[in-house]
Amino acid sequence: MAEVVLRTEGLTKHYGGVHALVNADFELRRGEHVAIVGDNGAGKSTFVRQITGVEQRTAGRIWFDGREVHFAGPLEAREAGMECVFQNLALADDLDVPSNLFLGREIIRWNLGPFSILDRRAMRRATEEGLRRTGVRIPRLDNAIRHMSGGQRQCVAIARSATFASKLIIMDEPTAALGVQETAQVENIIRNLKDQGIPLILISHNLRQVFDLVDRIVVFRRGHIVASLRREETDGNDIVAYITGVKSQNAAAALI
Repeated sequence: MAEVVLRTEGLTKHYGGVHALVNADFELRRGEHVAIVGDNGAGKSTFVRQITGVEQRTAGRIWFDGREVHFAGPLEAREAGMECVFQNLALADDLDVPSNLFLGREIIRWNLGPFSILDRRAMRRATEEGLRRTGVRIPRLDNAIRHMSGGQRQCVAIARSATFASKLIIMDEPTAALGVQETAQVENIIRNLKDQGIPLILISHNLRQVFDLVDRIVVFRRGHIVASLRREETDGNDIVAYITGVKSQNAAAALI
């Protein structure tokens, strides 16, 4: 258990009569990169919403960093060292890069109550260091986010997570709306995170990307985890067979 950064046991979520997630048993080890794959509505995003506290689970238990947790909301998950990059990015269009990285975590120079003064120089230095560490290249940090390309915006969101995540990063379809060049940049950032030993959960429909980037692939189907496979022990046809239901596997026995 010392090597396990995240574990769920019997994680379940019902929306009325809809069973979106059923008895999900999952483990993620330190330094490991795991992909979660499955068709639309398979339970992938539901699973992430439960472990990050965006929604409250119907049943089940979650352990994070060696202790059982029950996050009341995503802020508690973030404070515990879990950072997420969702598809909507959650960026402030009118703010520049340092202001977005430190949104909600601003460095205060003088605390004068409602008129507190931010230490913008310190935030810029920390932003430059975070971008350097993750390999993100942004030509002008003082540009408002709204003037940036989709790839640059995605990279800012990832850099924000990587700058503050001490224990786990979760990415939900980080390259879904990006072109080839921008996708390559994001994938290089993910490789840099691997080199730094930061564990990552990647939700993706792109099997080429999945096989290039992760150590293990977990397949969701109709709210159930139906397979957990080492990347080198499977292939795209095998994964598609699990996604479509042609093959099935006992989830508990599959966990590695």
